[in-house]
Amino acid sequence: MTIPVHIPAATRLNQRLLSIDALRGLVILFMLLDHVRETFLLHRQVADPMGIETTEPALFFSRTLAHLCAPVFVLLTGLSAYLYGEKHQGKSDVSTFLFKRGLFLVVLEFTLVNFAWTFQLPPSVIYMQVIWAIGVSMIALGILVWLPRPVLFVVGALIVAGHNLLDGLHFPVSSSLHVPWAILHDRGWIEVSEQLRLRTSYPVLPWVGVIALGYCIGPWFAGAACVNSRQRKLLVAGSGVLLGFFALRLANGYGEAQWVAYEGTIQTLMSFFNITKYPPSLLFLALTLGVGLLLLLGFERAQQRKWINTLAVFGAAPMFFYLLHLYVLKVLYLISVAAFGLNQGNYFGFDSIWAVWVTALILAASLYLPVRGFAALKARRRDIGWLKYF
Repeated sequence: MTIPVHIPAATRLNQRLLSIDALRGLVILFMLLDHVRETFLLHRQVADPMGIETTEPALFFSRTLAHLCAPVFVLLTGLSAYLYGEKHQGKSDVSTFLFKRGLFLVVLEFTLVNFAWTFQLPPSVIYMQVIWAIGVSMIALGILVWLPRPVLFVVGALIVAGHNLLDGLHFPVSSSLHVPWAILHDRGWIEVSEQLRLRTSYPVLPWVGVIALGYCIGPWFAGAACVNSRQRKLLVAGSGVLLGFFALRLANGYGEAQWVAYEGTIQTLMSFFNITKYPPSLLFLALTLGVGLLLLLGFERAQQRKWINTLAVFGAAPMFFYLLHLYVLKVLYLISVAAFGLNQGNYFGFDSIWAVWVTALILAASLYLPVRGFAALKARRRDIGWLKYF
């Protein structure tokens, strides 16, 4: 039997928020690793899911780590929205904030983020990626928060579990449903004009389900919530979702291509965990969210470790880090091309995946101080409204 331990309210608040920022910081570093790969290993792009026969284990593992990023970010966005409502005037303030913040992220994706990827002005292609998906999901949650929490949970769970039933539904470009369906579920191209195309890299329907579930677990982290109760819920939820993943994956059916038993154990495991991100399948979300919930539990139980605070620094200013690292990577790539020329066909790139890891570690260390400084400014100057968006 677990003996309840009384923890002062201030300690509870610090503990729950530190663990959230630490988890966000960890997935930010995984994102950095993946974006270094996309920048300097562009000549060895991987498919979704990845080809087992053509992808080396180190590259597969590096890419798979990045799978945690979007689901954890979106889940924590929903959770943070609930905590925002705790400090303000309930659902009305939450709904307004979600709409404003979501719209801000959509505009940011179409401008500063897209320019960081393409360096085209005006752009010929706009990639509607993770920031877009988070923004639209926030706008949707701004409407859904008015539902009773049990109903919102059912809606979120049905979207996450059931959207793969729609995988076979497609609409031709000539159909009036092509654009809304490309935005919601069917990754594709939207032709705006002869000079501009939009790529719906992140169809948003599954992410709306994830952000709704994140909002629903918000009460676990409320200021008056019992720490032991929260940790039990995280353990049960994380373990249960992972068990569901393994049961469904072993059944080799719903929402995914079948995995294959190879002669080698490593390739068999790669095939088993080779799941679909665009849009995220039920199995993709079950695996990543299950791991994310258990990591959140682990971070709560490791409060006294110094590395938790380091991770929390990265997680305290996520949008600032996101924009900063994109532009740093683009500048580094252009400098590399200017200094060394192209060495991988049409690209400048590394020869091996280990160089990607080394570069990511160096960049993480280099960006730590600027991010810490901005996070401190954000905490100190709460009177500057726009800072909260970063």
